Amino acid sequence: MFTFAHIWVFVLAPLPLAVYWWVPAKSSRRPSVRVPFLSRLLASSESPVSLNQGNAKSFGILVIVWLLVLIAMARPQWLEPPMERIIPTRDLLLIVDLSGSMDHEDFTNEAGKTVNRLTAVKEVVGDFLTQREGDRVGLVVFGNSPFLQVPFTTDLDLCRQLLNETDVGMAGPRTAFGDAIGLGIRLFENSDVPTKTIIALTDGNDTASSVPPEEASRVARDRGITVYTIAVGDPTTVGEEQIDQEALKDVAETTNGEFYLALNRDQLVDIYDRIDQVETREVKTVSHRPRHDLFYWPLGIALVISLLSHAVPLARARHARLTASTTRLRVNSRTFELETVEL
Repeated sequence: MFTFAHIWVFVLAPLPLAVYWWVPAKSSRRPSVRVPFLSRLLASSESPVSLNQGNAKSFGILVIVWLLVLIAMARPQWLEPPMERIIPTRDLLLIVDLSGSMDHEDFTNEAGKTVNRLTAVKEVVGDFLTQREGDRVGLVVFGNSPFLQVPFTTDLDLCRQLLNETDVGMAGPRTAFGDAIGLGIRLFENSDVPTKTIIALTDGNDTASSVPPEEASRVARDRGITVYTIAVGDPTTVGEEQIDQEALKDVAETTNGEFYLALNRDQLVDIYDRIDQVETREVKTVSHRPRHDLFYWPLGIALVISLLSHAVPLARARHARLTASTTRLRVNSRTFELETVEL
């Protein structure tokens, strides 16, 4: 699309005429030589000559140059099609347990095949990420210690890929749930979005954290971070793999989140759907149209015309001088007619 950035500049188009009318030209009498046979001299010329011809050409050139300068001053621009950019308004951090108990095969996938807990989580979280277009998503995995797998990014395909590359036990066999929340809090320190959410998934109680989950949740609440906790697996399990539901509930309640228990894949899918409804996707779209300035085209044309208007008369005058050096005009004393005399 073609447009002008300062179209009001065209109001100045009649300015030279106004100056011509309001500022009279300076007139002065100068001594000159009278040529009584000027009319005969012009009549004998091979091409007709008008006394006003030069002034008309100069005026026309000035008008064209002035209009071209006005066009350049108006900044002609070519607008590209609008480009939209999505600005995230929510940072969503996924915390996934990779302890040894996530290898228990007590979940069924969509094909009806029995898979371990981590495989089911990957499938469900992958589908969940598909619905979060526009959010910035990060991924923290934990076992003996928490590790940042994916920093906050809008590249959800990358997040899904790196989640699929995780494996049971790669972070250690134990469970450092409180430390994982603490790492998430540190990640949010550099975030300036209004909504900050953590979705934490684990299948055991905290056995390796230096910061208790209760203390980490209070810090998260003070930082405006909402934590949703999901317990995966059999709640009747005993020992280190026993799910500490009370601790997970306390973390969720402290941060104004919710606690969920998933005994199978269908329940896990339902939980993420419910979280998706509560934490609705919020995006801010910014539209931008790239502009390309074209002012140099009319400005360049005006410069070329101006140069030619001076160069052409100079060239003609030079040619006339060369011609005059070989021939002369004289007036016949008898007939008073012009004659060409070769030198």
